[in-house]
Formats: sequence, structure tokens, C-alpha cells
Amino acid sequence: MSYRVQGVVVRAEGAPAQIETVIVPDPGPGEAVVDIITSGVCHTDFHYQQGGINDEFPFLLGHEATGRVAAIGDDVTEVAVGDRVILNWRAVCGQCRACMKGKPQYCFDTHNATQKMTLEDGTELSPALGIGAFIEKTLVAAGQCTKIDEESDAAAVGLLGCGVMAGIGAAINTAEVQRGESVAVIGCGGVGTAAIAGAQLAGATTIIAVDIDDAKLEQAKRFGATHTVNSRDLDAVEEIRSLTEGFGADVVIDAVGRPETYEQAFYARDLAGRVVLVGVPTPDMKLELPLLDVFGRGGALKSSWYGDCLPSRDFQMLIDQYRLGRLDLDGFVSERIGLGDIEAAFKKMAEGTVLRSVVEL
Repeated sequence: MSYRVQGVVVRAEGAPAQIETVIVPDPGPGEAVVDIITSGVCHTDFHYQQGGINDEFPFLLGHEATGRVAAIGDDVTEVAVGDRVILNWRAVCGQCRACMKGKPQYCFDTHNATQKMTLEDGTELSPALGIGAFIEKTLVAAGQCTKIDEESDAAAVGLLGCGVMAGIGAAINTAEVQRGESVAVIGCGGVGTAAIAGAQLAGATTIIAVDIDDAKLEQAKRFGATHTVNSRDLDAVEEIRSLTEGFGADVVIDAVGRPETYEQAFYARDLAGRVVLVGVPTPDMKLELPLLDVFGRGGALKSSWYGDCLPSRDFQMLIDQYRLGRLDLDGFVSERIGLGDIEAAFKKMAEGTVLRSVVEL
């Protein structure tokens, strides 16, 4: 049996995101069909539309989602029908060299569903990040489903499926922010703001938000920023140093992912401090730093993949922090929209007027 459902598809580079009928197959071995409840509108979905990820059109957009398991295939042990889940795009294999080292958060062989969802004419769809969640039902690998509790707001906790987890994880998992440390975050969009929230959750006492938009900087205070710097008007490196007794921050997180912001992060940290790159650069970007400075400043230069998270470990733990009032996931939900509102949500995202638009089905 297959399912005929409505989903948001982009047929070609730059084409509009439009609702189309999608055929979802019954789950095969190791697969699950999930009824989507909510799905956040992430910058990655816009990059897919613009051809910034790859050219495997048509794309089924959406990936930052909560849902309920509707059907499972053979050999599925991770979840059962009826489970409420957050979808993730790094279903670990358990067998690669990273998994065998006991570091499954770095799994080098993550997997997705084997079968393909299609349009009515049989054209195979490429689901965004192996999920495709702007749809009534989607097909995923069962390992992409992480069971969560029933009580929390689906729109809020579903954002852990991508952007919010990337930011929080950059602070907690990758940077390993410690109590009493100073943290600067460059770029206060959704991921950067989540990194600020993660730094606060980890116990940082000086948290410096850097951006070129005063509205975003003001918003960053809500999530834990103790100081703000508008780098359009001020030298970000000098301001961060002045706010940290002249030394620089223990941790600087680049949530933009451009050579100039990474250079700011590199020089704004204390000696032996840590730089974390979580903003995603484009393939054409190049970085040039004096090698002597890399050696002489010591510390660590890290990249954060999906917040170096392990969904089975991190999702429910962070939901528990949310329910205890220590993590404001509600604050990331700027608006709740329908499947037909994706193009308008992309426009608001580009204008910087929302943290997250969330599709509710």
C-alpha cells in the first residue's frame, strides 16, 4: 500500500515551492512512515530551492520536524507505531570507525530511507536532508526517529531537529563551554541565538552577541546575552577584548560562516581559547591566516556538525531543560503557518524578521 499526500516540492533551481501530490510508499525493512505534526522553515530549505546544496531536483523540502509514527517496516526496533518523535538527519550506523570508537555523534555512514517518494508521474523526489517534512506523511529510516515525551509543544521542540540543536550543540558539545567562562557568538540568526542559549545553559557568565542588526542583538538578550556588539559600527574583536579584561573570550562561535567572521572569531579569543565554526560556508570561500598566529595563539579550532549531537542522548535531555524553564524553546517560534505559506516564510527569513516560521499540519 502507498499513501497519496500533499507536500511542498521545488522542481528546478529558483522555482517556487509549491504544493503537489506525493506518493509515499509503505515502509520497507528498517524504514518508518511518519505523520508530520510540525516542521520549521530552515535556511537549509531555502538553499535547496536556490540550488545551493546540489542539483538533484525535484526536492521535497522540510526537515526540522516532529511527527507520529504511522507505520514501520520489518526489523525496526527503534520506534513503534504511535510514538511521538523528532526527526533527525543523522541516523547513525553503529558500525563505522567513528561508531566503533564510541563516538556515534560523528558517524561517517549515516543513512536514510532506501525507497523513494515520488510525484504522481513516478518522478523520484530528493527529500531535504533525507527527511522531506513539508508534507502530510514522510518516509524515513527508522533511525531518523527519536522518541520524545507527549507533553511539550511540538512546534517548539521540533526545532531541535536542526537549527536550534546545531547552535546549542556548538556551545555545549563542541565548545564544551564551562561554568564561569566567557563566550562570544558572531551572528544572531536562529543558530547563533541558539548558541547563546546553549552558552547560558552551560553556565557561561559573560555572553557577547555580535551582529549588524540591532533588532537581532536586542532579541539575543532574551536568550542569555549579557553584552551586545553591533559590528557594523564597532570593531568586534576590540569590543570582545574590552568586555573580557583585554584578553578575549574563552570561546568564540562563528554562526555566520564567512572568512571575515571566522577571522574575527580567531582573533577575538583568549590565548588557548576555542573557536567553533557552526555557520556553513559556501564552496568558493577561502580562508587565509598567518600560520605563526595559528601556532602562537594555541587553543583549538573546531567545526561543529549538527552541534555534534547524538539525538538519542540530546533531544529529550534538552526537552527536559525546556520543561524545567531553563531553555526557552518557545521563544524561537516566531509564527505558525500552513503548507501554502513557505514562500512567504522564506521572504521573512531573508529579511531577518523571524527566528523560525513553523508549519503546523
